[in-house]
Amino acid sequence: MGHSLLRERTVKLQDGTELTVQHPRSSTARRFARLSLRVALTDVLALEAALVLSWALRYRLSHYGPSFVASLVLGPIVLLSVFTAFSLYELQRLGPMEEFRRSLGAMGLTVILLGVIQGFVLGLLGVRRATLSLEWVSLTLMGALVLLWTFRRQWHQYVWAKRQQGEFLYRTAIVGANGEGVRLAQVLRRQPYGFLPVGMIETRAGLADAAELPILGTVDQLPSIIVSDGIECLFVASSAVDTVAMKNLTRVLKDHEVELMVSANMTEILASRLSVQPIGDTLALAVRPARLSGRQAVVKRTFDLGIGTLALVATSPIWLLSMLLIKMTSRGKVFYSQDRIGLHGERFKMHKFRTMVRNADRMVHDLKDQAIEHGPLFKIRNDPRLTRIGRLLRKLSIDELPQLLNVIKGDMSLVGPRPMPAVFDETYYNDWHRGRWEVLPGITGLWQVSGRSDLTFDECVALDLFYIENWSIAYDLFIILKTIPTVLFHKGAF
Repeated sequence: MGHSLLRERTVKLQDGTELTVQHPRSSTARRFARLSLRVALTDVLALEAALVLSWALRYRLSHYGPSFVASLVLGPIVLLSVFTAFSLYELQRLGPMEEFRRSLGAMGLTVILLGVIQGFVLGLLGVRRATLSLEWVSLTLMGALVLLWTFRRQWHQYVWAKRQQGEFLYRTAIVGANGEGVRLAQVLRRQPYGFLPVGMIETRAGLADAAELPILGTVDQLPSIIVSDGIECLFVASSAVDTVAMKNLTRVLKDHEVELMVSANMTEILASRLSVQPIGDTLALAVRPARLSGRQAVVKRTFDLGIGTLALVATSPIWLLSMLLIKMTSRGKVFYSQDRIGLHGERFKMHKFRTMVRNADRMVHDLKDQAIEHGPLFKIRNDPRLTRIGRLLRKLSIDELPQLLNVIKGDMSLVGPRPMPAVFDETYYNDWHRGRWEVLPGITGLWQVSGRSDLTFDECVALDLFYIENWSIAYDLFIILKTIPTVLFHKGAF
């Protein structure tokens, strides 16, 4: 007989009687378990393909031998062990940034351990082995990361598409019918984050008046509610429960395969900045500071100079071709420079390839009726001022390449809030808008990979402030890598 998906549980009802019931394991949990196996398979494929490629480039095709075979055999074992230790297969609990940060460290550790273990095993067997080189490590790591992130991105798109069809959604009961519980219900219903709210559970009398979902019962009735309503996740509004109620919740869940989520009311902080610290019988969240000053500013500047210089050299053929096409197809200068607001509100000249006809700035007043966004983010779909080549350069974001010169000069960073035109003086901005001037403006930023031209100005500023609050080198690298597919697929650009 095959393994049964039905499990027996003894449920204590409100009147004190005990009832033995059979209920299936969470269907959503089963889907994620099967998905984890497929993700693990593509993770292994990414590493194996990178090993073959790096070996071919480093040692040539004629030098495949014991070391190469050993790396292919040991690679999956090492990778799966390390990735499991980094919790990279708990897919339902991983956000994109946290997955990126963990996978970066996990793959680096995997490649280094693989080289060491391979040498150790072959040494024990008395087999001559290839020397572990920095070149091999670098090639393998870069190839594996590119393939890993490509595969995992496809899996994210797969899960997102399935969620639109009602799959990979945990049937969720919100514990706490107070104001926070209502807001949680609204957020979870608005977008498919992975939770399907089906009802609310009261923790105190008289707090359910504003509830938008059915009241399933009280906390005392949780065991029977979980079984009768097929609840797969409990999402706790932290302001609605006290310490005693939270302890009772965790005790109840020992007998049920149910996910437990607790709101933290810390919307502007990335999970990578948080750590749990026990203080007596209370758990506290410690928040790591992320100030862009002192040593952090030096690290970011070094990162900008290194990557910016490499990007400038790598894109030089595109520069030459773009300059030639601009000069051949329209009158005017190749470059367009505009005063923008930078660090601490200081003005600087930002450079771009010219994409519009001459005197385009003077035509703004005549085109105001066509604008879909006014102010600093003046936007027009199918802008008539664009030249034929300019439209192509805009679509591919090639017009932004001259800003690499601004980065090297120190006026801008690779990643940061986009600099706004200086024609709008400080009086235009609200006080909370000015927080984006605390750091250097960037070529790309969080709002460029979160909607680009599809966002309002206030939404853009909110994302900029979130980035400033959570800055790290890993976050910069994450945004840069997300910018590439955003540009290639022209998402939100016009």
